[in-house]
Amino acid sequence: PPSLAQAPLWQPPTGLAFPCLFQALHQLYYDPNIENKNLAQKWLMQAQVSPQAWHFSWLLLNMDKVPEIQYFGASALHIKISRYWNDIPADQYESLKSQLFTQITRFAGGSKIVLTRLCVALASLALSMMPEAWPCAVADMVRMFQAEDSNVDGRARCLALLELLTVLPEEFQTSRLPQYRKGQVRSVLAQECGSVFPLLEQLLQQQDSPGFIKQKVLKCFSSWVQLEIPLMDCENLIQAAFTSLQDPELFDTAVEAVVNAISQPDAQRYVNTLLKLIPPVLGLQEQLRQAVQSGDMETSHGICRIAVALGENHSRALLDQVEHWQSFLALVNMIMFCTGIPGHYPVNETTSSLTLTFWYTLQDDILSFEPDKQAVYQQVYRPVYFQLVDVLLHKAQFPSDEEYGFWSSDEKEQFRIYRVDISDTLMYVYEMLGAELLSSLYDKLGRLLTNTEQPSTWQHTEALLYGFQSIAETIDVNYSDVVPGLIGLIPRISISNVQLADTVMFTIGALSEWLADHPVMINNVLPLVLQALGNPELSISSVSTLKKICRECKYDLPPYAANIVAVSQVRTSQCMWLMQALGFLLSALQVEEILKNLHSLITPYIQQLEKLADETPNPSNKLAIIHILGLLSNLFTTLDISHHDDDHESNEVKKLPVQQGPNPVVVVLQQVFQLIQKVLSKWLNDAQVVESVCAIFEKSVKTLLDDFAPMVPQLCEMLGQMYSTIPQASAIDLTRQLVHIFAHEPAHFPPIKALFLLVTSVTLTLFQQGPRDHPDIVDSFMQLLAQALKRKPDLFLCSNLDVKAVFQCGVLSLKFPEAPTVKASCGFFTELLPRCGEIAPVGQVVHENGKVLLQAVLEGVGGQASRSLMDHFAEILFALNKHCFSYLSVWIKEAMQQESFPSARVSPEQKETFSQQILSRERVNKRRVKEMVKEFTLLCRGLHGTEYTADY
Repeated sequence: PPSLAQAPLWQPPTGLAFPCLFQALHQLYYDPNIENKNLAQKWLMQAQVSPQAWHFSWLLLNMDKVPEIQYFGASALHIKISRYWNDIPADQYESLKSQLFTQITRFAGGSKIVLTRLCVALASLALSMMPEAWPCAVADMVRMFQAEDSNVDGRARCLALLELLTVLPEEFQTSRLPQYRKGQVRSVLAQECGSVFPLLEQLLQQQDSPGFIKQKVLKCFSSWVQLEIPLMDCENLIQAAFTSLQDPELFDTAVEAVVNAISQPDAQRYVNTLLKLIPPVLGLQEQLRQAVQSGDMETSHGICRIAVALGENHSRALLDQVEHWQSFLALVNMIMFCTGIPGHYPVNETTSSLTLTFWYTLQDDILSFEPDKQAVYQQVYRPVYFQLVDVLLHKAQFPSDEEYGFWSSDEKEQFRIYRVDISDTLMYVYEMLGAELLSSLYDKLGRLLTNTEQPSTWQHTEALLYGFQSIAETIDVNYSDVVPGLIGLIPRISISNVQLADTVMFTIGALSEWLADHPVMINNVLPLVLQALGNPELSISSVSTLKKICRECKYDLPPYAANIVAVSQVRTSQCMWLMQALGFLLSALQVEEILKNLHSLITPYIQQLEKLADETPNPSNKLAIIHILGLLSNLFTTLDISHHDDDHESNEVKKLPVQQGPNPVVVVLQQVFQLIQKVLSKWLNDAQVVESVCAIFEKSVKTLLDDFAPMVPQLCEMLGQMYSTIPQASAIDLTRQLVHIFAHEPAHFPPIKALFLLVTSVTLTLFQQGPRDHPDIVDSFMQLLAQALKRKPDLFLCSNLDVKAVFQCGVLSLKFPEAPTVKASCGFFTELLPRCGEIAPVGQVVHENGKVLLQAVLEGVGGQASRSLMDHFAEILFALNKHCFSYLSVWIKEAMQQESFPSARVSPEQKETFSQQILSRERVNKRRVKEMVKEFTLLCRGLHGTEYTADY
């Protein structure tokens, strides 16, 4: 192609054929083979950014081409202008501009998609040229298209101009202009609206303007208001848009225009204009009522959006206008109408959900005033918020059973989410209305349940309870004087329906802390919960409620324990949670009672497990085994007779007499130990079964802590046999747990020490065979080593622990591609390096092999490891600096002398700077060391100073 100096960029070169280009475009649009399409697309994307694109794009715009090919030409032009502006010599701006105007005029009556792309290209050109190279760009555009041109129909010219004016602000929003230019161009465009708005007003007011022109005008206005144009300059067009709302054809576009104009952040500065907008918004109420009556959801939705946009974005500014309080209150009442719009969400209406955020905003604004002013507003708005609660609870009501039966699962899910949003709003409103809100709900519920003349629907009762539950779930209602009455009312509810039963359950659950302080009331509600356990449809709500009661009220439940355990032997989808509930319950009993209940509770499962242990392994009995092991894990998670859980809650815990004899969990574990070993012997190859076995012991160790001691010897022996046969990560994790809890128990530690050494030795052998296929084992092993160094560093003094081999495994693990494994390895080294001084074998290994560690760390920083891990590598450098400084200063110098190390992208000077920084006085500041490493890793990756790393 000719060089820039020879010919302007947009003069089609003569004699150049582009067969490849047409072939690729044909493939992209018409080839049914998806691979060919993808190849063509890739090739064409490269073609669009090539220097030749300046030439072929004009060729493709020829009128004899199909629109798809013309579109590609116009797109290529836009890409060249927007991304390669600096390729264009300044003396060619004018001819490029006039060529684009010519093309837009040619396409004014042609293909819409090509016209739009050409307008976007000209818009991009204008943004790059204004204000110096093209001072009055927008006014020029208007003038050019208003000039008579006999070849092009006036209406088509008008549409082309509107398209150009619409895409100009849109192109500005997405343009790649530097920040300083963006501010400059924005203010130029805002001034130029003086050339645009009068034209738009004129087109809207002309009687003979066709609908499609008016629609385009409103879209254009919508686009311009997002440039933060002063609201008062938009006043006439906003009023015109309000008028257009009466025209069904223009309604949607007019809504968009009004909402965009009102919602721009800058609008709140123009309070007088905002006040002028309230009457036209209120004027839409009749149209809104008619739309609701005729079931026109689109219209009611649009009007609601306008009212909410004004209220939500400007409530503070409008509340401040005290003398206009009545007109703002009228707007608030209009929004209230939208919140309570008749019909069930989301089937008969989709509007009410739009309004919920408004009520949060209004409440925040009222409560942010100083006390005197706040008191005045509270007087006006408290009644409004009480009305809101009634409206929301009405909207939260379920439809009739028959109607609900016709809803799709998607509609039911949307309704569930909508009710959660209502619940959140009620909880928020409690801050404004306080205890009076609970009293009001209680009074309504009382009247409803005691009125024998007019029996209420279950939906009404359920919604009131739901309101109560929403508040009680998150707000401390222990001081409320209406809760005793509510607990008294609950048994009077005739539960005829699953939704109502669920809400009753969740309400009781929300009051479980209150019940713990008022145990005499437990008997009022517990029978309801136990009865619901038998209904599979209520399994989630009844089990979660029982779990809350057993956790909060366990010291008051012994009289009911036998009954609860008996009822709990139902088959339920929530059996894991149910086991946790029973764990809490049993924790508060005497040991012999616990053992008796445990016996009746788990014997059936143990018998089942014995049967399964004799069977040949297959997928179905595997699931059954995992299920039973899971039940035991969940039971032992919460069964804690030492009440470790209570220590952090209150000092006045009702402590039971100190238990004598072995812990019940240990008794059970010892009884089933051989059975578990039998299961393991058959399933040792299966990671999930091994994991489930380990989980039982891990949960028990975590809950029992020192009480687990009697089990330690046999568990260590079993873990050792398991791990020696087939190493699995879950066995290492359990070993780590034992090290953590029993590190300072000389009486119980010997078997754990032996297990630790065995696991280490087996894992070292695994490393020799090739650990790449076992990142999970390596990860767990590194965590075990770190835990040992933290809790029991003298393990590293054992003569049969090969510290050097362990160190080398750590270095190898730093090079794994799996981020969690690398992170665990970094954790190991940050625990190991501080022990150089106190543990001789560690000191010796680090001094002899530390350079290899540094080499691995620098490789990671140089680009071998993920950037998200850099802080962890920095921790190792920080520890090396602190504990081996004299060695590090030699090692880093030697390492950095290697060519292209740690990356070919860094120069010797940059490497020297980094080394000096690391060894400087700032080395004692961990945050600074992390910053140095981040900076250096960007240099090593060639990313320094790119926008790609802006938030790194």
